Amino acid sequence: MLRRPSPVAVPSSEEPWIDVATALAARFAATVAADDESGELPLAHLQAISDSGLDSAFLPVEHGGEGLSYAALAQIVRLFAAAHPAVAAVWLMHIGAAHGLVTMSPPPAASFFAERLRAGDRFSNALSEPAGGNHFLASQQDVDPIDGGWSLTGRKLFVSGVEVADHLLLNVRIDGAPAFFGVSRDSTTSLPPIDQTIGMRATRSRSIVFDGTVLPASRRCGPPPADYANLITVGFASLSIGIAESAVDALVASATTPKGPAGAVLADEQWVKSETGMLWTELRGAALVAEQVGWLADRRDPLAMAAATEAKMLANEIAKKAAALALKVGGGGAYLARSPIQRIFRDAQAGALMAYSVPFSAEAVGAWVLGSR
Repeated sequence: MLRRPSPVAVPSSEEPWIDVATALAARFAATVAADDESGELPLAHLQAISDSGLDSAFLPVEHGGEGLSYAALAQIVRLFAAAHPAVAAVWLMHIGAAHGLVTMSPPPAASFFAERLRAGDRFSNALSEPAGGNHFLASQQDVDPIDGGWSLTGRKLFVSGVEVADHLLLNVRIDGAPAFFGVSRDSTTSLPPIDQTIGMRATRSRSIVFDGTVLPASRRCGPPPADYANLITVGFASLSIGIAESAVDALVASATTPKGPAGAVLADEQWVKSETGMLWTELRGAALVAEQVGWLADRRDPLAMAAATEAKMLANEIAKKAAALALKVGGGGAYLARSPIQRIFRDAQAGALMAYSVPFSAEAVGAWVLGSR
């Protein structure tokens, strides 16, 4: 795809990690169609990321990591998403949950989770609840106090990669207020039959049931530092940017392939050039906004989270637009199972549905702009 230089650069010391991610992404792309068809979790790819040392590198320096930048995070998520969106989504949830637990847990628990990440354990977020919608950070699940902590009986939804998760970042309500915990899975958790999604099938996003699961007080998270930017929130927009870039690549491949007896190509048609040009420019704009989020987070700017809401909303819509144009240019052939465009089109819808959804985000951003209380 056509590229332009970006003003947001990954630190030169971290560029080798971008090379590692680029090589991994090439491997992921080779199985993306098969993984989508089977709907199985691409565990070998996730393990390859861990084996490369990338997971550990994102840990804070005081916990044995390299404290990789948010700029690097955004670029890596983008690379993974362009190659294999399900891998990118599961990995972002995994590294975000682990990093959050290491950052917010009491020192002994933080050290434990950091050690387990370095050892190759898997992490997931268990925050969404039945009827919770976009209010996934404001739990409606009250828990019963027990000696040394609390007991949780309930269900969490849309937990990507939960089948192989060793540890969970989850939330409940204690005395009417949200509370977050790091929980290691045990026999009190179970997985109901999966209700398979249409897009990003290989995330294996499913429910998990808790039956008297102990939430130890020693694993209760404290509030994050005021200038802490959650990795998932920062990386969300890049997930859709990567999908949009793969849609443009598929569009170009389809438009430049000769068709019919005369060997004509759609790339010569005025409407294709016009619509592609506008789409590409809009995608550039969305990518710059997403990169700005990482830049703000690296500066520890408290505006990073607000900017992330704007970036996710824009990137989600551009991904859908890019996939729709690829489908339009590809025609009937793009609707066939053998075409990558039909998969990209399905995957492109997912980001806008993930909390915070586009309608929810748009209302929030509109209120900021209009100065509403």
